[in-house]
Amino acid sequence: MFYYVLKYVLLGPLLRLLFRPRIEGLEHIPAEGPAIIAGNHLSFSDHFLMPAILKRRITFLAKAEYFTGPGLKGRLTAFFFRGAGQIPVDRSGKEAGKAAIREGLGVLAKDELLGIYPEGTRSHDGRLYKGKVGVAVMAIRGQVPVVPCAMVGTFEIQPPGQVVPRIRRVTIRFGEPLEFARYAGLENQKAAVRAVTDEIMYAILGLSGQEYVDRYAADVKAEQAKTEPTGKFRRRPR
Repeated sequence: MFYYVLKYVLLGPLLRLLFRPRIEGLEHIPAEGPAIIAGNHLSFSDHFLMPAILKRRITFLAKAEYFTGPGLKGRLTAFFFRGAGQIPVDRSGKEAGKAAIREGLGVLAKDELLGIYPEGTRSHDGRLYKGKVGVAVMAIRGQVPVVPCAMVGTFEIQPPGQVVPRIRRVTIRFGEPLEFARYAGLENQKAAVRAVTDEIMYAILGLSGQEYVDRYAADVKAEQAKTEPTGKFRRRPR
């Protein structure tokens, strides 16, 4: 219930009014049945802007830290994310990936939309990074279509460290659904899941026009954090 109050009464109308999102390719979202919406991740605002413009409910796998913060702020954040239909996923340890896949398949089994950011974390500099293969495992095992999505302009309104978003217009693009029936039964084959993941990332790249980096964002962040004590990242010039 809280999800729909946020979407239609509290947050959704406000987001549409402030950011006036241009929506392209909305017809590619299936009207019913399970599907994965796989997108780039440029801003904290992405969590809210995409659900605000979709007719169907979408559930995202969100990092567990959003649900375990200390104090009143932490409790309010956890309440908000749960009410918004987010599922906490622990990203640490060997079993983290398996847990995320299990949770995601549970959403798809209910014929719902599942939102995934294949990069695994927000881009710290506006570039598109190598995708993790969990999205491919779920697409193959669940035999569901993957709709690529590109958020354009959300890095500019709320880059890392920006608490209050800037008020600017953004664009949300959806591409044609990708089908992977030809890979049925191959979700445990490294070459197959890598190929599927790369195909998804290439489709996102075509929609977003970002610079692509064939490395995991988390690895690049960790390297840069060692050389930038402030922990601040600058966007690379285009």
